[in-house]
Amino acid sequence: MHADMSFIGLFLQASMLVKIVMLLLLAMSVYSWTLIFSRARLLKSAKQALDHFEERFWSGHDLSRLYKETAARSERIVGGEKIFNSGFKEFSRLHRMPGRNVDSVTEGAHRSMRVTLSREVEELESGLSALATIGSISPYIGLFGTVWGIMNSFIALGEVQQATLTMVAPGIAEALIATAMGLFAAIPAVMAYNRFSTQLAKIETAYINLMEEFTSILHRQAMTENE
Repeated sequence: MHADMSFIGLFLQASMLVKIVMLLLLAMSVYSWTLIFSRARLLKSAKQALDHFEERFWSGHDLSRLYKETAARSERIVGGEKIFNSGFKEFSRLHRMPGRNVDSVTEGAHRSMRVTLSREVEELESGLSALATIGSISPYIGLFGTVWGIMNSFIALGEVQQATLTMVAPGIAEALIATAMGLFAAIPAVMAYNRFSTQLAKIETAYINLMEEFTSILHRQAMTENE
């Protein structure tokens, strides 16, 4: 009687521990792809929103008017708009205080934007650590399943008088599937993590540049009004 060498057949013939390893790797792979699609949409949306806002920011719009537009939909703004909104809001609040100092007003607005920037970057980073974890541990989990399966196969071979390739092949094949599944889960996760990390670094740099340039504009504005 020939063993079923299909994937399902090998899975059903595997030991309970190897089955658990395979199911765990399958769950990790599904979760990884879910993260990949969701993070890809989020980063693409963040880049588009930033490009759109920067186009408006540098088009010569009155900053007060631009602030009113962003404040009117403050619950829906993200990224660059949110950084700009928090900075201008704090600047306006401090600028109305008696005995104000130009540097303290500018620094207060800068601190407010820095806090907002950290929160925005943290939101974009969510899920990346999970991808990195899946990419790093999946091969080892698969290798553990393979070692366990092969060990059981050799133990079973030791109980028979004559070992043949037909007896050895199914056990080794079902064990190696665990390694294959580990690589299947790890490779996309690592590739996605590296790509998303690069995209995130570019977006964060753009946020920082916007924040610093806007801080300079606010400082010049405060100096002009203080004269």
